[in-house]
Amino acid sequence: MTASLKVAVIGAGVAGLTAARELQRESHQVVVFEKSHRLGGTWVYDPRVESDLLGIDPTRDVVHGSLYKSLRTNSPRQLMSFADFKFEEKIYDDHSINPGHEEVLKFLEDFATCFKLTELIRFNTVVTRVEVVDADSGINSFVVEWKTNEASSIEVFDAVVVCNGHNTQPLCDIRIETWSKKQMHSHNYRDSEPFRDQIVVVIGSGPSAIDISREIAAVAKEVHLSSRSPRVKVGKSEKFQNMWQHSKILKTKGDGMVIFQDGLSVETDIIFHCTG
Repeated sequence: MTASLKVAVIGAGVAGLTAARELQRESHQVVVFEKSHRLGGTWVYDPRVESDLLGIDPTRDVVHGSLYKSLRTNSPRQLMSFADFKFEEKIYDDHSINPGHEEVLKFLEDFATCFKLTELIRFNTVVTRVEVVDADSGINSFVVEWKTNEASSIEVFDAVVVCNGHNTQPLCDIRIETWSKKQMHSHNYRDSEPFRDQIVVVIGSGPSAIDISREIAAVAKEVHLSSRSPRVKVGKSEKFQNMWQHSKILKTKGDGMVIFQDGLSVETDIIFHCTG
């Protein structure tokens, strides 16, 4: 029989909850550290946006969540189930096959309640340091330093599982330094209203870029998608009269002009980075 270990799990999102449940099943002593006031990780909607809309400034106040208000999953709920806890058996307010983010969060909360995981979580607790301690026996242990609003402390664990996600830091690999108008990253997108009556250039062609572009097109004057994929068909969208698909951006001008590699150009109000 495996010896019971004291294990720290950092993060109470999907990965953290799953790890905690499996560790608990093996009779380990589990402590879950969660910096926010509730579980769910990236599935917790936060209406706030960061002061730096590109997410480049390291001194900015970081908003963890990247969810936008209308987001739905691109996988059916049947494929998002745990083997012993079925999503399709947990119909809440939304009966669609592809649930909204509110449904996913409710499902995770029910999962945590069912397997008694909530009592393992220390909410509003930020882990500030994890350090390996070399033991004479050759078996390492881990020092975990954490803090809350009231106090800070250090604990020693036999193992640490890091489940803090990768969606907090926007990937903005195309930085347009000379741009004089507005730029933002999809990490800070919540709804389409800021794009009303605007001409928008969207950089990216992944699922979120396509989904958000369609939502923006309902209120924007024009939406131009720029993609580096060689398979992109340049031209007007068949479904939206005010949406066009382009190749990569060749250059920009300080007066707001964006020139694409396909030779077309457009005077733009907003450059919108949907680059991961």
